[in-house]
Amino acid sequence: MLAISKGRRPGLAGMGSFAVLRRLRMTGRVRYDPGSMDESMVIRATTVLCVRRDGAVAMAGDGQVTVGTTVMKHGAAKVRRLYHDKILAGFAGSAADAFALFSRFEAKLEEYRGNMERSVVELAKDWRMDKYLRQLQAFLIVANAERAYLISGTGDLIQPDDGILAIGSGGPYALAAARALMKHSEMSAAAIAEEALRIAASICIYTNDQITVESL
Repeated sequence: MLAISKGRRPGLAGMGSFAVLRRLRMTGRVRYDPGSMDESMVIRATTVLCVRRDGAVAMAGDGQVTVGTTVMKHGAAKVRRLYHDKILAGFAGSAADAFALFSRFEAKLEEYRGNMERSVVELAKDWRMDKYLRQLQAFLIVANAERAYLISGTGDLIQPDDGILAIGSGGPYALAAARALMKHSEMSAAAIAEEALRIAASICIYTNDQITVESL
């Protein structure tokens, strides 16, 4: 639940709702209390899967956004390319929080000239130590041609042993499907990512089959 303190809020006129929430959070006028959130207003969304095979990496995400018992959007873009199309990133969680993280991560990439490893380490440090970032409810998967990382909301940084990462409501199903396809097929990384996500969509009610796949 978001609680906004009373008082004047100068400078907010004309700002979008996401920008307003970010500004209010940064000034302390918004408090996030997940324990008091109405179940009907919980936003459930996203399955994002990253697969690496034979020197190629692919990231796939579904398009469904669900609020309570209502599907609000079918074609949300949850996977994108960053830093001159050299890095893939996908998010799970609140859209506003995820975009805030994207902005932070892109800033780190620019600061460290595209060094993804240094960027994710610094972002994880900030996420753990910064009071504002600790309130963000999101997960992030980032990948380049050599490595992939999962950055959690607690500031943890995880690198997979088998080249597969998954986040979101259908993440466990997509992860299991991708591991099976990796072991028992000769499919490419992109094909495994797409098929595993379709399998997850057939199981998880918060995941659909409108899938976006990006590859490097």
